[in-house]
Amino acid sequence: MALVAEFLGQLTLGYGKESEARFPTVVPASDFDPDRDAAKIETAIKTKGVDEQTIIDILTNRSYSQRREIAFEYEKRAKKDMVSALKSALSGSLENLILGLMKSTTQFDASEIRASIKGLGTDEESLIEIVCSRSAAELVEIKKAYKEMFKKDMEKDIAGDTSGDFAKLLLALVEGKREEPGNVVDYDRIDQDAQALYEAGVKRKGTDVATWITIFSERSVPHLQKVFDRYTSYSPYGMKESICKEVKGDLEKSFLTLVECFENKHLYFANRLADAMKGKGAKEKTLTRIVVSRCEIDLMKIRTEFKKLHGKSLYQTIAEHTKGDYQRALLSLCGGDD
Repeated sequence: MALVAEFLGQLTLGYGKESEARFPTVVPASDFDPDRDAAKIETAIKTKGVDEQTIIDILTNRSYSQRREIAFEYEKRAKKDMVSALKSALSGSLENLILGLMKSTTQFDASEIRASIKGLGTDEESLIEIVCSRSAAELVEIKKAYKEMFKKDMEKDIAGDTSGDFAKLLLALVEGKREEPGNVVDYDRIDQDAQALYEAGVKRKGTDVATWITIFSERSVPHLQKVFDRYTSYSPYGMKESICKEVKGDLEKSFLTLVECFENKHLYFANRLADAMKGKGAKEKTLTRIVVSRCEIDLMKIRTEFKKLHGKSLYQTIAEHTKGDYQRALLSLCGGDD
């Protein structure tokens, strides 16, 4: 069975890698019994009208590896794939959220990139959010997952669906050439890069975008943070203001996203969530993507920034702008009120 091979493959993923500090809202359940959970989900799916609450209670309170164990046991007992069964049983925003949870964070990112570029038109907003907020190491893993899942090269698909300097920036980021942070601060290089950004933009007529792309896509994040500080010694404008003066459209949005993520990635996502819940209703696609992709990484930190920024908790804001089973699932992933 397909899932058995996939499950066994998951056991070796990430072995030997040093992981960054994580601030998840979803953590492994302590009293975990995958067979018991699988039995409950099988009953919930078979129930007339579907027992969505049980599905939500279980799958939003288990880690990804635990969800895969549940799916493994489900397939053994029901002789069918749990993801397919969930897809048939659920619908709408809840279906998208639950199916998202059944993918690894890397697989989910790959599938979101695929969804943003396939078919008519491009969802540039989603593409910018994912590509500009992920680390070089994460992007390398996303490319691998994309190839495995869709039998296509992510770079080729992005190149075929975007154009100009916007495409060049995305492809430079996806290449994963960003340097690792060093132990020694190179003040000469910081000064050179700050001056180069100024001379390629504000100082001249027209923008030397290629220089900007090289520096933004290849330097380490701590280095760039110091470069942006130093930049104000050359330019009368800050980096973000310079970007707004020099470039427009999707390229402008991409550079601004990069600066925001270099400065404070958790604040960037808090702002994205706030924008997704402005006015009536909510941009459910954005809401689902951020909550699902960050709940096992840093959603706790994003929650903290959200409360600081808006004076209202993320939990309360989600409760106000969503409803029904979808709301219950999001609030469970949110992991509590602040």
